[in-house]
Amino acid sequence: MTLRSRLAFGLVTIAIILVGPLVFAIQSLNRLKADAVELRDQEFAASLLLGRIRDGLGELRRQELALLFSNTPAAREAVDSNLVRLAAAADSLNGFRLPQYAQSIGKSIDQIADAARAENTAAAAHQSNFADTLSSKLFVPALNRADSTAVFAEHELLRRTSLRVASEADTISRTSRASAFALFLALAIAGGIAFRLTRSLSQPIGDLKSGMRAVADGELDYHINPPDDRIEELVELTESFRQMTRQLAELDKLKAEFVSVASHELKTPINVMIGYLQLLEDGIYGPLTQQQLDVHKTVAVQANTLLRLVKQLLDVSRFDAGGGRLEPRAIRLDDLMGELERAFHVLAVQRDIEFSVQRRAGLPDEVFWDLDRMNEVLGNLLSNAFKFTPHGGVVELTLQPAGAGVAMIVHDTGAGIPPEQLPRIFDKFYQADNQGAARAAGTGLGLAIAKRIVDAHSGTISCVSTVGVGTTITIEMPARVPRRSSLPSPRTGS
Repeated sequence: MTLRSRLAFGLVTIAIILVGPLVFAIQSLNRLKADAVELRDQEFAASLLLGRIRDGLGELRRQELALLFSNTPAAREAVDSNLVRLAAAADSLNGFRLPQYAQSIGKSIDQIADAARAENTAAAAHQSNFADTLSSKLFVPALNRADSTAVFAEHELLRRTSLRVASEADTISRTSRASAFALFLALAIAGGIAFRLTRSLSQPIGDLKSGMRAVADGELDYHINPPDDRIEELVELTESFRQMTRQLAELDKLKAEFVSVASHELKTPINVMIGYLQLLEDGIYGPLTQQQLDVHKTVAVQANTLLRLVKQLLDVSRFDAGGGRLEPRAIRLDDLMGELERAFHVLAVQRDIEFSVQRRAGLPDEVFWDLDRMNEVLGNLLSNAFKFTPHGGVVELTLQPAGAGVAMIVHDTGAGIPPEQLPRIFDKFYQADNQGAARAAGTGLGLAIAKRIVDAHSGTISCVSTVGVGTTITIEMPARVPRRSSLPSPRTGS
């Protein structure tokens, strides 16, 4: 039996069972529809009209600037035309039982029109100071009064609408109680039918749902089996899913290749640009004026930012392809932590942030890691902590033993990350909703690169965060990492 046949049989049966309650429900809906139409023609239309009035007032504020500074016929015509529309709209409020607001807004618009004519005359006579005075003393106050009145009118409209909605809610409640018994009986029978349909569909649909979730998480090689009861449509859907994953895997491969090639090709022209900027700074092509030096500094900063982004993109593409280099060697933990402490001390002083590096007892003297990669990881994590921590906050880097390895904990008292977004913070290009609290914009690559480096060291990285309290990122690493020639692809594991 096909899925269409099963659904048709179940739906027809349910429709027959529910025909009685549906007739009653349709009658009730017709009454509600009439009330909704009335609500739309009155309160909703009035709300739209008030919105147009406020938009017109905002446009009038911008048009006044053009009138003051350009004083062209087009600017004067724009102001006059807008005033005519606003006056007509204000007068229309009388038809929505808002006469007092219509009168107040209309009076303010008349005052705005008088002020605009006076400003135009003053601007035409090149009396800019007098025109500015008219703007600040007459035009702007009248405009603000009109806008405030429109806001009050919206509040009154909201109050009326709330009362109307409350009345309709009472009507719906009474209708619901009247049909409760019939609906309960119909739903009980319909529920039994729906349960039987659900049992035959839930497993294959659940498999497809799990597959889609896995694909969304980047697991493009996820495999699902065809449904056991061989429902024709679900078999076709399963095959379509398989084709989709194959195509997505190919597209993902092409994307990674494109990013890798594009990043590699971009490095050469960017390095050439940076080289010539350095020559300009050194005076090879002659001395630069102060203004030229300022422009040079801005261009140099942006070029280095672009180079850093290209390097990050190239790193990510290499990690995804399993081509990133990993060169472990003996590292003294005290030296590594000392360099980080000195590097971020100045930043902590500049931003008035309490920064400390703490070492617990029992740590090994040496570890066998890739020094450059681990500096990159800890530097990224500390930079993020400083970026999201306000003045007077705290940033801590703590090292402590963890079994046969080392745990590194970066804690801050910054903005925090919403809990539903924590599982994705290590994805490429993903940025949480706390970017408004950041001191500088990011690319969404730092944490993705950090996770790949930690995974390559056979370590783990995790994050715990509370919005408004702070964030703690914990890295657990073995003390010695086997020497490898390259970092593993994220799809093949460590």
